[in-house]
Amino acid sequence: MKVIICGAGQVGWQIARQLSGEKNDVTLVDYNADLVRRATDTLDVQGVVGFASYPDVLEKAGARDADMIIAATHSDEVNMVTCEVAHAIFAIPRKIARLRAQSYLDAIYSDLYRRDHLPIDVVISPEREVAEAALQRLAAPATFDTESFMLGRAQLLGIQLDEECPVLNTPLRQLNDLFSTLRAIVVGVRREGRLFAPEPGDQLFADDQIYVFTHSEDVNRTLEIFGKQTKKQERVVIIGGGNVGLGVARALESRTDRVRAKIIEKNRARAERAADSLERTIVLNGDGMDMDILLEASIDRADAVLAVTDDDKTNLLVAVRAKQAGCPMSIALVNDPTLAPLMGPLDIDAYINPRATTVSSILRHIRHGKVRAIYSLGDAEAEMIEAQVLSTSPLAGRLIRDIDFPEGVLVGALMKGDKVVKPTGDTRIEAGDVIALFTMAKDVREVERLLQVSIDFF
Repeated sequence: MKVIICGAGQVGWQIARQLSGEKNDVTLVDYNADLVRRATDTLDVQGVVGFASYPDVLEKAGARDADMIIAATHSDEVNMVTCEVAHAIFAIPRKIARLRAQSYLDAIYSDLYRRDHLPIDVVISPEREVAEAALQRLAAPATFDTESFMLGRAQLLGIQLDEECPVLNTPLRQLNDLFSTLRAIVVGVRREGRLFAPEPGDQLFADDQIYVFTHSEDVNRTLEIFGKQTKKQERVVIIGGGNVGLGVARALESRTDRVRAKIIEKNRARAERAADSLERTIVLNGDGMDMDILLEASIDRADAVLAVTDDDKTNLLVAVRAKQAGCPMSIALVNDPTLAPLMGPLDIDAYINPRATTVSSILRHIRHGKVRAIYSLGDAEAEMIEAQVLSTSPLAGRLIRDIDFPEGVLVGALMKGDKVVKPTGDTRIEAGDVIALFTMAKDVREVERLLQVSIDFF
């Protein structure tokens, strides 16, 4: 597959790394020569320096025979024009654009992206993706990572194990025997910095970070088994009233369980806009780093603090200060993945990586076929893939024990009709079933072969 990626920033670079690692023909376009050089020096990609929306630049990037273009520059308008040029001049079949401005995303203007208007096949909104990720972290406060699958009927939970975990030093196959009715499977383990798919005889140890795929109804029981308490979030303080903070507050206001939220926003004009667009949320104009303003927001009585400003260091420091003031849970938005190792020493409970959420969203549309969802784990080390099993798939009609999965692949769950089932060796996979697979990055190509989900443009 030949793909042109416009924008060599964090998202563009990550997508390029992912697709070039899967032996696709990737060309990266950016007006910043240093970013293009960094990509071509470290990745198996071609680079073109220039403005992505210029026809001659796209021509140089090979747009005449490209299968897909991903417009992920920092400018919404450049991304939109790039897709228009790609369609009108080069007839590129599939066009994906990253758009940030909320006005472009309003449902009442969705007609804008019709093929005879602005021909964009898929619109990705980083702010909406990040706001959804923040809500999922709040819904599972004892986890460092979480993602929904199978129409919300299943969850992937990232759990940090500590010394109090009651099932340490227990082989995983024994856990299945001890909790036979628990619809949950440990699909991934990170130990001493290395992520791997565990074997049935593997044990879990303190300080392991594990990924558990579980039925949504069994989330609380799963957390308790791994030594985590579940507590309902009733009071939340949000630091940052931009698109992400505003999106989270709106979602909390629309929920029936009436979570009480407060926003602290440093910029007065932005704070006023937030106050005007929210109904029940209290908006305070002030610096989230200021302990007085934190106490005014009752941080000591809050169940969680969510730091989502546009500055990583501010988010980290606010999260630390809120914990010191008595807030039991802190979540920080962190763009720079090299800061992730600081979360433990700083006692920050969870972090959200906008790059990872955006990359996961784009991958979901790149792997078109019958792939329904993809979630990228760690630094693109592994993926959780949800896909429908086709009748042409080598998986269809076979027992799980008879399928020669790569060693880095585990089946997390199957959905038969509207019922999510825990897989065993005796489970038969049928055409039409939805399967959730944990796969290490090196095994993604083999998983796609098993699922028979090559790119399909209709």
